[in-house]
Amino acid sequence: MFRIAVLLILFGLPLAAGSGARVEYVGGTMAAVAGNSRGSLDLTGEEALELRVREISIQVPYERINLLEYGQKVDRRYAEAILISPLMLLAKKRKHFLTVGFTDSEGRQQALVFRVDKSDVRSVLVGLEARTGRKVEYQDEEARKAGKG
Repeated sequence: MFRIAVLLILFGLPLAAGSGARVEYVGGTMAAVAGNSRGSLDLTGEEALELRVREISIQVPYERINLLEYGQKVDRRYAEAILISPLMLLAKKRKHFLTVGFTDSEGRQQALVFRVDKSDVRSVLVGLEARTGRKVEYQDEEARKAGKG
């Protein structure tokens, strides 16, 4: 029984990792991708991260990445409070943002800004630090707490 569980874990991880982290490309300097497009960010490649949005695929070599910044935007849940309960005003909704800065093949500075799904934030930050050798810069102490776990 134990062996079966180990085999399922070992063979299931590559399949899960292949789909990438759920992100929304908020904006940046890449004209090929429309702002507010949902897609995935794949960090499993040895040489480059890959952003996949519908049929578009953009690869950024890890060695060209020169900025990793993580921050949060916190909103109160006003609509839910009006529709459901005033107690919802006490709840906060956090949006997780990641900025990846890099130089392109022509030496120009480029930037990608993502909203990362909350369940994927930590794995994306750790993966980028491991692949790039750079430390993530946090916008504030709240972001540092959320990013470090």
